[in-house]
Amino acid sequence: MINFYTSSNFSNKIKYLIYLYVLIGFNVTLSGSYEDFFKAIELDNPAVVQQLLQRGFDPNTPTADLQTPLILAIQKGATKVSQVLVNSPQLQVNRPNTSDETPLMLAALQQQELLVKRLIQRGADINRPGWTPLHYAATKGHVGIIRILLEHHAYIDAESPNGTTPLMMAAYYGTPEATKLLLEEGADPLIKNQQGLTALDFALNGPHKEAVAYVEAFIAATQARSKQPIAAPK
Repeated sequence: MINFYTSSNFSNKIKYLIYLYVLIGFNVTLSGSYEDFFKAIELDNPAVVQQLLQRGFDPNTPTADLQTPLILAIQKGATKVSQVLVNSPQLQVNRPNTSDETPLMLAALQQQELLVKRLIQRGADINRPGWTPLHYAATKGHVGIIRILLEHHAYIDAESPNGTTPLMMAAYYGTPEATKLLLEEGADPLIKNQQGLTALDFALNGPHKEAVAYVEAFIAATQARSKQPIAAPK
């Protein structure tokens, strides 16, 4: 008969049991921390979130409806927790929610300028296909965030899945100041989306008459420049 309890086998078994005990205890601890973690996000309590992250809690752990912690924090206006999460080395900064919105897009929409800067530092995707952070910033007309995105080479005429540009979003949903900035930075007001609408059409159907004036004036100036005769070489 083979003696199972040889010194070597017995030692290995003891090590396995210790490993199993530690693993089970660790998982129980973290599973009990799940509620604490998301409650801390709701209350914007950065100390609790930081403590749990240091104990090994995954900053990418989704909620029951598959929202990531950072996206939840942005939506809840938990700015202090957002800063803790964005500084976590394990954070997946480009992980989208179920609507394919990234943290940078939502931070731009919620006008959280400091978080926008930090996400960009962490390598957040500025020029993703389809809807972009610039579309979202333009929708709220946040001039500061629009400037930041453009300084980091955001494509100014990015087209959404239906061909809508940031300028169109600014002209209808945003502010006249955002519309003016995008025009001055080179946005094309003559692009048409899939419905055949231009930025001027968006402005005309929106609530901001100043936006209409800016777009019309820019188009008129552009057309006037194109009609100027080319000077003969001297």
